[in-house]
Amino acid sequence: MQSKELPYAVAYTPTMTLREMMETYGSDVWHYAFFLTRSREQANDISQEVFLKAYKGIGKYRGQSTIKTWLLTITRNTAFSFRRNSFWHRFSPLGDRQGPGQASSAEKEALGNHVVSRIWEIILALPDKHREVLVLDIQQDLSVAEMSALLGVAQGTVKSRLARARDKVRAAMKEEDL
Repeated sequence: MQSKELPYAVAYTPTMTLREMMETYGSDVWHYAFFLTRSREQANDISQEVFLKAYKGIGKYRGQSTIKTWLLTITRNTAFSFRRNSFWHRFSPLGDRQGPGQASSAEKEALGNHVVSRIWEIILALPDKHREVLVLDIQQDLSVAEMSALLGVAQGTVKSRLARARDKVRAAMKEEDL
């Protein structure tokens, strides 16, 4: 689902319901939560928590960023709170691992899917700060300025993290001959 982006400094309007917000940005929030936690169950929980927090705190939205950036910031903070909770360090849900996929009828398609899956495994294995900027770039299509605001770091830091993340992925792909 592609996000419908609101203009940059437009404040939330009472006409946008929680449901519309969830339909518009739900996929973005869930995917970002998944890449931060590497867990489908935690991504589900975090996504629900994000929209509850957004609904309760919509009066605090000042319109200095897009709704999407604001929601991704809430997602990031919520994911880090979940991570700090010792329960999540000890608990790895059984549903976290994907079962073997069905065999494709075309060998070429199967190999292509394997390569894409392996690339995402490489990305998920990156250190948090590198994985995060790469996901925000690839999955969320945020600009360097938006990533800088969301992460609370300088734009130069975002650019260097992004370059390092790409280099690490390229090196791992070359090492595996992908």
